[in-house]
Amino acid sequence: MFPDVGPLELVTLVILAVLLFGPDKLPQLIQNVAGFLRKVRELSESAKDEVRSELGPEFKDFEFEDLHPKTFVRKHLLDGDGLELRRDLGIDEIRGALDPTKELTETAEAVREGADHAVEAPAVDPDAT
Repeated sequence: MFPDVGPLELVTLVILAVLLFGPDKLPQLIQNVAGFLRKVRELSESAKDEVRSELGPEFKDFEFEDLHPKTFVRKHLLDGDGLELRRDLGIDEIRGALDPTKELTETAEAVREGADHAVEAPAVDPDAT
């Protein structure tokens, strides 16, 4: 729910809540907050249902998450639904150009070949002169 809240912050919030509201009032406060959140969720779901019903039967499967820009781009440009647009924009070519795998493989091959030639070269004796 809150990915940025770690265990230490959570313990700090609990201790702060106990100190501010006291152990006697804290359970009632938690119940009130939970009830409020429940009502807000119900209101949100009823508003979503009302919007869907007002849009008509062709938008029966409409999801509000699809309006998020990342989801919209992923669904229409990067998946199979937007394959033609994906080709038109050259996204595959851009991904290929940004992928360093080919260059790294070629470099590794060159280093291996250089190491093999270094092993095959005769050793020079410094005392032989």
